[in-house]
Amino acid sequence: MAALGTLLLLGLLLTAAPGLGQGPGRRRRPPPPQRPLEEVAAQEGLSLPELAGRWFLVGVASRCSYLAEHSHQLEATAVMVTVLDGQSLAISTFRKLLWDILLQHLPEEKTKSQENRDGMCWEIRQRYLPAQAHGCFLLKGRGYGSRVDVVVGETDHSHYAILYYQTGRSISIKLYGRSSQVSNAVVDKFEQRVRAMGLSEDVIYYFPTYGFCDAADEFHILDETKP
Repeated sequence: MAALGTLLLLGLLLTAAPGLGQGPGRRRRPPPPQRPLEEVAAQEGLSLPELAGRWFLVGVASRCSYLAEHSHQLEATAVMVTVLDGQSLAISTFRKLLWDILLQHLPEEKTKSQENRDGMCWEIRQRYLPAQAHGCFLLKGRGYGSRVDVVVGETDHSHYAILYYQTGRSISIKLYGRSSQVSNAVVDKFEQRVRAMGLSEDVIYYFPTYGFCDAADEFHILDETKP
């Protein structure tokens, strides 16, 4: 999905304050680690051809500190999925990018251009490579410090899809819809899965339902598939 995914997958380091009744310097036990992605089953009967087409990013659950700090600046995000060779997925994400994100991905000469300031529509290209199990993928691209495992956890192909992303032991969950708004029943499914992974509802962020980018010109493409 988006280059922002790099930031969405960063873990938030949590430090616990000393507990009541404990001696000086003693700290409460840290919360249990999030369940590993291996415990998440991929959607049974997943059809990649039916998964193809346009999707809208509805919500993200993540402990990412960057996302928490910039939640007021979320941009409407649309995704186009294309099936390659019957197994891989080509992902094109269309959204406006914040300037500080561009600084991390653009060559220095491009960052000097006023045309690349906030507000421009960008296309971010990524490729999901097939993993061992059907419905599981590996995302590797420029800008990722380590592998990102992806699992299509649940989808009906025509209305919604819930995807899991894991880097190390840091997990994020994304809700996509065929339209920018999904039913309350789908939102409930998403939030139940979030809680089941040990994430609380205060780390769920819902995205705008208007202001989508339909395309980007050749000068505003971030190709994460290139080495």
